[in-house]
Amino acid sequence: MNESHESIFNRLKGSHFRSHFRLKDADVTYIEEKGIETIRRHACEFIAARIAPRSPADDGRQTPFSGHPVFVAQHATGTCCRSCLEKWHKIRQGIMLNEEHQDFIVKLIMAWIEKERTAGALRVKEEK
Repeated sequence: MNESHESIFNRLKGSHFRSHFRLKDADVTYIEEKGIETIRRHACEFIAARIAPRSPADDGRQTPFSGHPVFVAQHATGTCCRSCLEKWHKIRQGIMLNEEHQDFIVKLIMAWIEKERTAGALRVKEEK
């Protein structure tokens, strides 16, 4: 978990599935309306409830593909389920995620959201 966010993002670019996720306009609007700290709090709550348990309910299907910017970010960052956490981040399945694990996941999600918001703003400027 000492790998930089940029290094992780570069690895994830190698996955067609992971690299196609983008925030939609509705996601960006939601972030702007709620504020980034609320989104961070939601990320903490989602990770604690859906990913952190030793055996999460419906593991592999617990994270929707849309409906909240954090869900999109989880799929983009390989933090959507325990098997993806193990594959992409070497966090073993079958253990309760501790505070350090959860903090790593939330920081990665938030870094992706910030990077995507910036990239989206640049895309909008280029379209004009």
